[in-house]
Amino acid sequence: MKSVEAVESRTLPVYEAGEIDVPFVIAGMDELVSRETRFEAHSHPTHELLWNDRGASTATIGSRTWTITSTMGLWIPAGLLHWGVLPAGTWYRTAHFGIDSAPSLSDGPVAVEMTSLLRLLLDRLTDDRLGDDSRSLTERMVIDVLAPAENELMVQVPSSPVVRPIVEAIAEDPSDPRTLSDWAAELGVSTRTITRTFRSETGLSLGRWVAAVRAQRAVMLLGHGTDVDDVAEQVGYRSASAFGAAFRRITGTTPGMFRVADVPIATGAVPIERLRRTWFRH
Repeated sequence: MKSVEAVESRTLPVYEAGEIDVPFVIAGMDELVSRETRFEAHSHPTHELLWNDRGASTATIGSRTWTITSTMGLWIPAGLLHWGVLPAGTWYRTAHFGIDSAPSLSDGPVAVEMTSLLRLLLDRLTDDRLGDDSRSLTERMVIDVLAPAENELMVQVPSSPVVRPIVEAIAEDPSDPRTLSDWAAELGVSTRTITRTFRSETGLSLGRWVAAVRAQRAVMLLGHGTDVDDVAEQVGYRSASAFGAAFRRITGTTPGMFRVADVPIATGAVPIERLRRTWFRH
């Protein structure tokens, strides 16, 4: 278990949607975190798009947790309370959208595929030399290409006390091999009770829910450079091929799409001192 000192905790304000009038259509920031960092529950007066240039992180809204990577972002509507965890070495990015200038993609949070075009457009907006007309055109293009992703890396955690021991055990060790029958015998309930609880609270069977948790943990490991064979073992699969098949069923793609090698940091990262001056940190 990590010590409290090993995790940096950050507190940000809680805003209602539109509570602050912002002088922009889209404004971005990025940061490379050197230690595991937890952003406590907060909300923004703007819509927010989260994604990473390197590594994988999570954002939690209510009982649902999304995994965020370089290819899978998350749209969070203005005023929606959320919190997140970023492992050491994560290079995260955000783009904030003024609610009077950009309609929300949905009423609630939604995954966004970070296509090459979308990333190029967002990168262009970081150029301070961009003229007003070019900036306005680029912002309109960003808003035009934004769309919900077909797949998402999301796990909903059931709250029923009946299945809490299962949830806690799998969160601690996704490779836990206990089956539905094993859990029923251990908890003194019927297999039907466990299945009914998971389906009513998550929409998934126990097996599918465990597979989703494993996929989410796998993406976190892959996003920080862990070898696919090691990831397969850590999340409970006997072989990389079995892991790959299960991973594809959950995510619609291969583990290799999320593995990030240990690459040097690009020269365009925003310095930390600049981040301190962003309006939503005040």
